[in-house]
Amino acid sequence: MKSVLKSCLNRLPLAVLALASNLAGAAPAAETRLLPELGPLTLDSLVSEVLAGNPELRFYEAELAAAKGERRAAGQPANPELATQFGQKRSTDAAGTLQGEGLAWSVSVSQTFEWPGRMALRKSIANRQVALADAGLAQFRAALAARARSLGHDLAVAVEKAETTRETADRFLALQEIAVQRDPAGVAPLLETRILEANSITYRRRAADALKLTRQSLVELNLLRGQPLESTLRITPGNVRFAALPGLDTLLALARTNNFELRQRALELEQQGFRVDLAKNERYPAVTVAPYYSEEKAGGKDRMVGLGFSIPLPVWNQNKGGIEIAKARQDQAQTSLLLTQRAIEQRLLEHATTYEARLREMGHWRIDSVERFREAAELADRHYRLGAVPIATYVEMQKQSLDALDALLETRREAMEAAQQIELATGAQLKLLAPATGGVQP
Repeated sequence: MKSVLKSCLNRLPLAVLALASNLAGAAPAAETRLLPELGPLTLDSLVSEVLAGNPELRFYEAELAAAKGERRAAGQPANPELATQFGQKRSTDAAGTLQGEGLAWSVSVSQTFEWPGRMALRKSIANRQVALADAGLAQFRAALAARARSLGHDLAVAVEKAETTRETADRFLALQEIAVQRDPAGVAPLLETRILEANSITYRRRAADALKLTRQSLVELNLLRGQPLESTLRITPGNVRFAALPGLDTLLALARTNNFELRQRALELEQQGFRVDLAKNERYPAVTVAPYYSEEKAGGKDRMVGLGFSIPLPVWNQNKGGIEIAKARQDQAQTSLLLTQRAIEQRLLEHATTYEARLREMGHWRIDSVERFREAAELADRHYRLGAVPIATYVEMQKQSLDALDALLETRREAMEAAQQIELATGAQLKLLAPATGGVQP
């Protein structure tokens, strides 16, 4: 149960990306609402829907069912074997005179008994396989929930960016149309018209790019939800407050204890230890016991009842090769556990550093920063129309307010992604995200 799920959750096929680009390119120029509002769904509702409808979950559930079937098979002894023989017996004396003839037959039942402890070792290996499959399912569900939450937040951020950029582009377009209708007197009005036209083109391109990212996030979410790619969705992430991280020692201890991937590597190491013991046990042969009954009729009637034993002699093959292979695999599992632990700790430190950095950035924000920048852009637009603001101030205000809004939303998006990855790495619900009260809070 390797980490196939990572590539499944972090990459989209090229065909899907192409479809998203086509959808974005096909959007009408006069579109004012980027996505039809269905729902809308909260992030928690989205996660529940993804966990209920994701088709890949069935694969891991089937893997767990298969492992349980293997465990049931490992605990069952071999079936007894029934053997029969039929023939014709002809009896003569030393001179060749026929003494009699008749039917000869025999029947036997044989049962093979494993060497003591061998079946228990196989059961232990099968139990670890069930635990591996169960951990793989739990890991996929946790990764799927984290990816769905991050994607839902990304979608909401992308929609907000696209709509705000489209509003800015529409402002420049409206002013450009007004400026064109005026009778330009001199170079200054002409240059102002060109400035407005250039900014309109630039921001409409940015709006188209933002819409493309929105559609790509929507396509990936539909893949996770098991819904048609063209399905529409609107996410309301709500007001979220980001809590402070626990201490680094606490995070590392949680990761070493609860991380799904580390638990899998530890289970694989345990399982390989049982395989070494099983390989050593297989040096000793299994014993086959076979009671039998035979009867012959040829002049007289002879009956025979007995008990047979068979046991292979470990002369040429003492399973030394199998023991060496099992020990080598055990060393590999030990190394894999160590390397996985280091990689997880490294990723955890990186995500914790990112989260704390973004948290410090948001600590300097005002609660109403987003609304203040929007109001400033609208204020500059109104006063420019009245002639109270020069074009340089107007253009700079539109640009800076949009850049600041992008920075604010991107910071929150990166904090959300880092929080999800930290909880995934520690395998614990750290409650880094909590509903905010009193407005939008960092």
